[in-house]
Amino acid sequence: MSDKIKKSAEDLRSARWFAPDDLRSFGHRSRLMQMGLDPEDWTGRPVIGILNTWSELNPCHAHFRERVGDVKKGVHQSGGFPVELPTISVDESFTKPTSMLYRNLLAMEAEEMIRSHPLDGVVLMGGCDKTTPGLVMGALSAGVPMIYLPAGPMLRGNYAGKILGSGSDAWKYWDERRAGNISDEEWVGVEGGIARSYGHCMTMGTASTMTAIAEAMGLCLPGASSIPAPDAGHIRMSTQCGRRIVDMVWEDLTPEKIVTPASIKNSAIVAMATGCSTNAVVHMLAMARRASIKLTLDDLDALGRSTPLIANIRPSGTGDYLMEDFYYAGGLRALMAELGDKLDRSVITVTGKTLGETLEGAVVYNDDVIRPLSNPVYHEGSLAVLRGNLCPDGAVIKPAACDERFRNHQGPALVFDSYPEMKKAIDDENLDVTPDHVLVLRNAGPLGGPGFPEWGMLPIPKALIKQGHRDMLRISDARMSGTSYGACVLHVAPESYIGGPLALLKTGDIVKLDLDNRRLDMLVDEDEIERRRAAWQKPEPRFQRGYGWMFGKHVTQANEGCDFDFLSPEFGETAGEPDIY
Repeated sequence: MSDKIKKSAEDLRSARWFAPDDLRSFGHRSRLMQMGLDPEDWTGRPVIGILNTWSELNPCHAHFRERVGDVKKGVHQSGGFPVELPTISVDESFTKPTSMLYRNLLAMEAEEMIRSHPLDGVVLMGGCDKTTPGLVMGALSAGVPMIYLPAGPMLRGNYAGKILGSGSDAWKYWDERRAGNISDEEWVGVEGGIARSYGHCMTMGTASTMTAIAEAMGLCLPGASSIPAPDAGHIRMSTQCGRRIVDMVWEDLTPEKIVTPASIKNSAIVAMATGCSTNAVVHMLAMARRASIKLTLDDLDALGRSTPLIANIRPSGTGDYLMEDFYYAGGLRALMAELGDKLDRSVITVTGKTLGETLEGAVVYNDDVIRPLSNPVYHEGSLAVLRGNLCPDGAVIKPAACDERFRNHQGPALVFDSYPEMKKAIDDENLDVTPDHVLVLRNAGPLGGPGFPEWGMLPIPKALIKQGHRDMLRISDARMSGTSYGACVLHVAPESYIGGPLALLKTGDIVKLDLDNRRLDMLVDEDEIERRRAAWQKPEPRFQRGYGWMFGKHVTQANEGCDFDFLSPEFGETAGEPDIY
């Protein structure tokens, strides 16, 4: 047990449920005994909730059924009482139209599960894209000591002697299949070879990005986000999380002592240095807001301009390196150590030590995978924020992942109002399109999607694929998978479904991207834009009832993090401790 104990057993939050000699506590204790437990199992012990996002439809978390036992072992070793609480899984693979629709539902569930049960601390088990921000957002609002257990990336893919990366190679090989260059047998081989173990995507997609952000924020054990899911070290790390959370309860090491403006800034810098997913923007804005910390798109753009990309990992990397290689090269600890004084090393982490202390001894074992600051993959960070008359509230692009010739580009728009309309057109080999055209998909934002789906990496038209083209400028109010690449402008805000300027764009209008000056504009006379705005008609809501209806009424726009307005600290105080009678 820690030598930093600040609480006594009587001070434990769970003592309100179990300790008083009254009828209510009799009921709580007798129900535990109903499940075969003895008073020795819980008396004077911190109750540790293990929020498990395991599901048989979530391959990223397929190992969590076993890992929860490893966490429990660690809790027992440190004298705690572990209890598993299953939560909604919001897997990226099978949840439609998008798991983003349910991130806030997971956050609400996590907050209320923690608040309404006799939990002194929690271990958050997540990894698939939306589970990290959803769990962290809920736990930040609940306020009890927490530690995040990342699912870990899967092993690198392999087919016919070639290294395959999650998502990135799916898009690449699909283009080749559409061009007639991939046989049925080869396609099945790619399907079976691209995902060879449990764990989340092993490119620097959204899952790897968000677990890295959680670690850089101080919410994980040092190095935890880099360990591959099937590695024995992942089992040991899970047990260590169980041991550590018990000490965190005794030390009263609560989230507000860890998640500070400095730690949020650290996590954003690390995100930029890793070549992060564009989805990091919307999640970081939401997580910071839950912690009552001001973070804006402009803040992220400024950090992107000053932070070089030093993780040479696909899809932004220059070679075939994946998360497994990153782990062998030293992992996130080594990358953070390489960033030097760009990070505030005085911040406290879940270890109870400063970030600087946790980075002592970190070594880069392969300086092509984790580059020195003097030899970055890309001179700036992963993301850039655009403004202009098409996106007055902002849009996001990943400069390092797009063809250099599209940094400053203008061409005629080819506009689609729905994904089915777009998909039908781009598969038409007779489509009137050139490499200079700008593909535009609208009605795909938080309300229009609905739920802000990952449709933003619009497929290259088949006519251009057959001519050998593999990139072109694309714009949408959607998101895209963090495993994606290309000249894709995303998160256009305000979205077209609520009358944002993207709703007023017409096929043939000239669109201009000036990445150096962070501008995205339609070259249309302002009087004409106003005439179109006056003629625009508001569409019908996507949902008439249920959770979707609530989502539509309360979700904020992309530039605000897409959280529910009523869950922000500005809306009101957290409900606090429940009454127990």
